[in-house]
Amino acid sequence: MTISHTDEELLDMYAKDGHADRAFQLMVHKYQEAVYWHVRRLVVSHDDANDIVQEVFIKVWQALPKFRKDSSLYTWIYRIATNEALSFLKKKKRRYLVPLVDMGKQLEETLEADAWYQGNEMEKKLQKAILSLPEKQRAVFNLRYYDEMKYEDMAEILDTSVGALKASYHHAVKKIEKSVVS
Repeated sequence: MTISHTDEELLDMYAKDGHADRAFQLMVHKYQEAVYWHVRRLVVSHDDANDIVQEVFIKVWQALPKFRKDSSLYTWIYRIATNEALSFLKKKKRRYLVPLVDMGKQLEETLEADAWYQGNEMEKKLQKAILSLPEKQRAVFNLRYYDEMKYEDMAEILDTSVGALKASYHHAVKKIEKSVVS
């Protein structure tokens, strides 16, 4: 039987003397899979996603003593994960001198070569359409579509307005529809 702790309980446990390690383990257990899939949808590669998730939780551990509870633990961890994934993609572009338009192609090739991918042809077409979106728009689409995240939480994670997110999501959906239908 798995006991699920609320974020508040985890933060209270973390604050108690001698319980920080256990609280952190429970945080990782609670969020690791969701963070992995969020990052994986952005960077595509299983290995890259695993590496980034490790970095995310290292940063969470290092920053937890300064966590001010201005946001929820959930959105705070997602913000770190999103920033890490987007930073990874920027570094990858610079390292390989890949123009922005070619980055989507490179991610598509990674998807095609991925031995772990189990989707059918229509799902693959959808994934390729998503990968053709600019990175931040792809993050918005993924958070809303796959994680079913509220716009208010997304605004906290991506540090932007709800209106801008709704517009970005709408544009992403239109681009994806156009790409999948053609």
